[in-house]
Amino acid sequence: MNSIASKTVRDIALGIPGAARVFENLGIDYCCGGDRTLDDACGLARVNLDHVMNLLQQANGSHAEFDEPNFLTATLAELINHIVEKHHVFTKTEIARLRSLIDKVCGVHVENHPELNEVRELFRDLSAELEPHLLKEEHVLFPYTIQMEDAALNQRAFPRPPFGTVANPVRMMMLEHEDAGALLGQMRRITSNYTIPPDACISYQTLYEALDAFEKDLHQHIHLENNILFPRAVEMEGSVS
Repeated sequence: MNSIASKTVRDIALGIPGAARVFENLGIDYCCGGDRTLDDACGLARVNLDHVMNLLQQANGSHAEFDEPNFLTATLAELINHIVEKHHVFTKTEIARLRSLIDKVCGVHVENHPELNEVRELFRDLSAELEPHLLKEEHVLFPYTIQMEDAALNQRAFPRPPFGTVANPVRMMMLEHEDAGALLGQMRRITSNYTIPPDACISYQTLYEALDAFEKDLHQHIHLENNILFPRAVEMEGSVS
């Protein structure tokens, strides 16, 4: 495991069952920051490298605990279907629920917890970023990627992309992922890692738990796109250039 310190977090997350969960629990960015080495990522997250390597070794020996589909060998259509059905649906549903819940909690607790106003504004910004982002993926990038893969599998000429090359929307989606990650990071900081205050009601607790779960799901969502789907789509297009 010694050489693993020089591997990128992305490659580790792809190669070791359960690595993404280890990284999530330790606050190590494995989606937008997946190009960092494990050594650098541990330094940035202020966690001990040896401790992380031990956890990864344990995860690598517990395959059954982290039984997830292998999206490195799945078709792009299968991966896209998983992303849309699991992560896009969850994101859209939670945005609607969290908007209402944030307003409710602010109405009761904002006087004693003024940081809630900032949480509300940041979540509005995040929603305004994510909602059109999901639509662009579902109606433009994903359909073209599926058509491109179908053409490749059936040895037909690729359809003419409306955006020049698939790398163009991929680049834009990745930039928007970074923006969403930054907003989530700000929310986590101002809430002290979603620490529930002593005077919190059930709705307040539910809000912080839901925001924490929302962030974790989005990390997994971005990991699948940035580290698997997008590189494979770009590579596929490049194979016939």
